[in-house]
Amino acid sequence: MNSITIIVFTLFVCATVAQEYTKKYDNVNIETILSNDRVITNYINCLLGKGACTKEGRELKKLLPDAIQTDCSKCTQEQKRNSRKVITFIRSRRPQDWAKLIAKYDPEGLFNKRSSFL
Repeated sequence: MNSITIIVFTLFVCATVAQEYTKKYDNVNIETILSNDRVITNYINCLLGKGACTKEGRELKKLLPDAIQTDCSKCTQEQKRNSRKVITFIRSRRPQDWAKLIAKYDPEGLFNKRSSFL
């Protein structure tokens, strides 16, 4: 499949600045988020337009298309690390949600073909 979702969960951590997304969420414990099914479900529903979004979810939803288009070029190293964790988690443990996210955000699979940061 692709490599988008942690860009998703990492970018929920981001707001655009000049050359990088904001670092204000870089210290978030991503494992804590991944271990909470309710929280992950809420973020996925937000990204799919099927549920309410938190402030962070709205930021992520706004920034995800740019991150996919630019191969996460504005992501910090920590955001890239967290993105890898989230993508791996969703691909392996929530493949149906992964497929829905890919269908919405990268239907042609271009990100997967270009992504070098993963």
